[in-house]
Amino acid sequence: MSFLQRIEFELGSFSYSYKQKTEKSRWYHAHRGIEMLYIYEGEGEVMLEGKYYPLGRGTVIWIQPYQLHLVDVPSSSNSLYVRTNLTFDPHSLSAYLAPFPGLLRFYERLWKGNLPKQVFSLQEGYPLTGILEEVQQIRHAPSAEHEESFGLVMLRLLRFLQQNVFAESLSGAGAHASPRALRHVENITEWVEKNYHRPFRLEEMADDLFLSPYHLSHLFKASTGITLSDHITFRRIREACSLLANTSKTIREVAFEVGGLSSSYFCQMFKKNKGITPENYRRTIHDLQVKM
Repeated sequence: MSFLQRIEFELGSFSYSYKQKTEKSRWYHAHRGIEMLYIYEGEGEVMLEGKYYPLGRGTVIWIQPYQLHLVDVPSSSNSLYVRTNLTFDPHSLSAYLAPFPGLLRFYERLWKGNLPKQVFSLQEGYPLTGILEEVQQIRHAPSAEHEESFGLVMLRLLRFLQQNVFAESLSGAGAHASPRALRHVENITEWVEKNYHRPFRLEEMADDLFLSPYHLSHLFKASTGITLSDHITFRRIREACSLLANTSKTIREVAFEVGGLSSSYFCQMFKKNKGITPENYRRTIHDLQVKM
């Protein structure tokens, strides 16, 4: 069994397991899609990006594409392990979010950003459990309504996450950025998306965007809470994970494709940010078998 699940998106764009019950679980894997896991019952721990977090009733876990994670819930005489798992193609929401630029920016960060926190414990999960129940109901709707219904319920889910789950962890620098600053940030991120595969020169970006190098760097950090350098690194690593998981390109080739980097520098950068070498990441994705 491959650790990288090849998800066949049910209902056109997502797969869903509602209130699945088992006595225990030990599952170490990665997805091409975004995964959200909500725990109703059971206690254990989750490993994400090499760090361990406690898992229990009310835990919400948000997992970005290609992030290796281990969910370990041992058997207990007191309760079953009950959870809902939603995994979906991150591209599937773009059309629904286009009319809501603020929510789209939030979603783009959940999808592609460097998140300071991805495991949360909810004191009151009722609004979320109600939304998850709506997703379950979509499964029984006529097939022609699946995509539209999914888009609408996902809008409610993202609003809930924005206001009740990620509000504190993403409320630091940039929470009150002006519309003009946000437009500049959008232009910067678009520039990075088009150019991250080339060697980076701040002066070139500044010239293209008609900003001074200092103002550009300062504005991005003030508006997002992370440095421009960290943002570019994160984007390159995300692409590297995709290449390592889905191609047979050598480490040297991957390093060159994500920024014209030397293989030694790329390996140092990757391990610093992922806690694992590129070779071990690929080996884990392709070769290891799940031990239940």
